[in-house]
Amino acid sequence: MPPIQKSPLPTNSLLNRFTSIPGAYTDCYATEVPGRVSFPEYVVAFYTTPLFKLERVILTLLAKKPSSDAQAQELADGIRNTFAAWSVEDRSENQLLMCDFMERTRSWLMTVPAGNSTRLYFGSAVVPVRNPKTGKPSLGLVFQSLLGFHKVYSVWLLHSAKARLGRRR
Repeated sequence: MPPIQKSPLPTNSLLNRFTSIPGAYTDCYATEVPGRVSFPEYVVAFYTTPLFKLERVILTLLAKKPSSDAQAQELADGIRNTFAAWSVEDRSENQLLMCDFMERTRSWLMTVPAGNSTRLYFGSAVVPVRNPKTGKPSLGLVFQSLLGFHKVYSVWLLHSAKARLGRRR
């Protein structure tokens, strides 16, 4: 199985709309898993890994945004449009674009069949705010300082989802 790799955004990605915003940050990571994985399977696997459950606990404690595995399943099935600190900004048959409650970050998931395997994508966007001193778009000190951690964490999240899907097969 290929490792998690930084990847260009696919041309039909719902995350592409953020690449043209001056000062915005976008990323995309991809990997493959053997066999066919449905998009709902991927969404549930991603949001129910032990690593993401830790993030969910933190969001419950700090932001008062609780969530459950059952809600992750409802999100995957298209029944629910909110999950933890996010709401659905857009979705298609094989993609989900989530916006955080502060409307600064986006999380994106996508699956694509790839021969006898399935390509899994995970990406993020951070929308800049206008710096009051310079008037220029800026990610801000907090987002800028956490970017290195974010990149590593993104790889861990996708790796965790991939491992969870591998154990189910």
